[in-house]
Amino acid sequence: MNLTVFGIGYVGLVQAAVLAEVGHDVVCVDVDAAKVERLN
Repeated sequence: MNLTVFGIGYVGLVQAAVLAEVGHDVVCVDVDAAKVERLN
């Protein structure tokens, strides 16, 4: 399943990681582009 997580603070990032771990394709979106780039 393809999922998008808006906001990658403490809750969003953990949720995205858990969903990716169980096999989903996850895209993270945040207003802080530098934070997203560091995660890539």
